Amino acid sequence: MMHPAFDPMDIAGLHLWMQEESDDNSRRRQRLLHNLRKAVAEELTPRQREMLHLYYYEQLNMVQIAARLGVNKSTVSRTLCRARLRLHHILQYSF
Repeated sequence: MMHPAFDPMDIAGLHLWMQEESDDNSRRRQRLLHNLRKAVAEELTPRQREMLHLYYYEQLNMVQIAARLGVNKSTVSRTLCRARLRLHHILQYSF
């Protein structure tokens, strides 16, 4: 016997709502990725872009980036931190 508080129509409605929202999330994700690419290209310094590329795309660690660019590890750390912060501030208003 079913519990009186259980309504199968609520569960069906929840599943329908989740499907609709997941479609919306994919559009939001696409817009976020578009805005991220645009922000990286237009809002970061060339040095920030270079370090982000080395860190995320070439998967170098901070010591390796520092050695390649001839700077201190702390400079790499600060530059990456500032770049991420800048992107965060820009992207939080992109929705």
